[in-house]
Amino acid sequence: MARRLFGTDGVRGVAGEFLSAELTLALARAATARVARSAAGNRPRVLVIRDTRESGEMLEAAVAAGVAAAGGLALLGGVLPTPAAPLLIGRYGFDLGVVLSASHNPFADNGVKFFGADGDKLSDAVEEEIEALLDLQPAQPAAIGGVSQLHGTLDDYLRELQTRFGGLDLSGRRILLDCAHGATYKAAPEIFRRLGAHIDVLADAPDGRNINAGCGSTHLDQLVDAMRAGGHDAGFAFDGDGDRVLAVDGNGTVVDGDELIALSALHLRAQGRLRGNGVAVTVMTNYGFHSAMAEAGIEVATTNVGDRYVLEALRQRDWAFGGEQSGHIVELGYAPSGDGIASALLTLEALGGSALSDRQGMEKLPQRLVNVRLPDRRALERAAEDAQMQAAIVRESQLLEGRGRVLVRASGTEPLLRVMVEAPSDDEADAVCGRLVGQAEAAAAQPAG
Repeated sequence: MARRLFGTDGVRGVAGEFLSAELTLALARAATARVARSAAGNRPRVLVIRDTRESGEMLEAAVAAGVAAAGGLALLGGVLPTPAAPLLIGRYGFDLGVVLSASHNPFADNGVKFFGADGDKLSDAVEEEIEALLDLQPAQPAAIGGVSQLHGTLDDYLRELQTRFGGLDLSGRRILLDCAHGATYKAAPEIFRRLGAHIDVLADAPDGRNINAGCGSTHLDQLVDAMRAGGHDAGFAFDGDGDRVLAVDGNGTVVDGDELIALSALHLRAQGRLRGNGVAVTVMTNYGFHSAMAEAGIEVATTNVGDRYVLEALRQRDWAFGGEQSGHIVELGYAPSGDGIASALLTLEALGGSALSDRQGMEKLPQRLVNVRLPDRRALERAAEDAQMQAAIVRESQLLEGRGRVLVRASGTEPLLRVMVEAPSDDEADAVCGRLVGQAEAAAAQPAG
């Protein structure tokens, strides 16, 4: 069955419009009813957490009503980073977790993400089951459920972080945090303080509408400027729901997920903690990462873009570490999801006493990424499948073999052909990218056959 509502990361859209209270209630009711089938007569216990968007309380109430209508007990954990959900599910044995967040999107958007009793996001098949239940008359439960506040969730989450990084002494370290006016605004400063760091914080005053607005991991300018002003060993920027992080060093240079993963992978291997001696990353990962891992003798698995594909690759190989260039980094020994705060702490653990500007993880190759916008999906298909376009990709790839790479792929959501080139120099990357973009535009301009 084709999914109508669920995307790659839950159900997401403008709150109050596409993502209405009615739809949110129905999703929560269907998901809880599905869990109740296998609950052996026990009332399903459902964790509900959210980020700082102004629509969060409305949707939280809708989820609570849906859970209770299906006979479950909704336990409201308040504002917490998304990665707190699997950790709390594991600690308390919840049957289901619901996170209300649209991650790095603007405040007007919101989303519903479900986590299973194992702490994983639900599979495509389970999401399809939930959608199918929306079309059916809801079954009347044996008894109406309830709604309760779950107190102490922030402390529980901080306790998990402190257990994982309790041996990390950040005394004397000066760290700058950008909390995106989002879900990390309390948790991130607190754990860094507990570990001894002197911290300064940007974007830690959410008002419901300023989440991700000119701040956080998608808008790094203010963090870059503050780092260039001096006085900090490292700066970290989280996204709105706290499942990813990017860094900035003392020179104002952005350190993306590729570099953070490389630095941490080398550290974990040196500590004998890189399970399977392998790392899973996506097709967007910089060629320099692959070179660094090959030199270190670390195996790399490459997946499609998306954290769920990284997780699949890790589980298939019984590995524990991987992530994306966007800063979504997974350490399965800690939690089955990306955690921006944990990734920042792992970076500092890997650095030892060094500043981020002294990192030695990988040498990034210059990368050029151009999105060629086409009139429609048919033009996109013509450009992607054109014989001359395919020949150009092969030709440019051969010219860069052993020195860089070419990646051309169609967007799954928009009529865009994404052309990415990595080469040893900026000039060569620009030249190769320019030739491929020109060929793509010429192919799209050809009349339909």
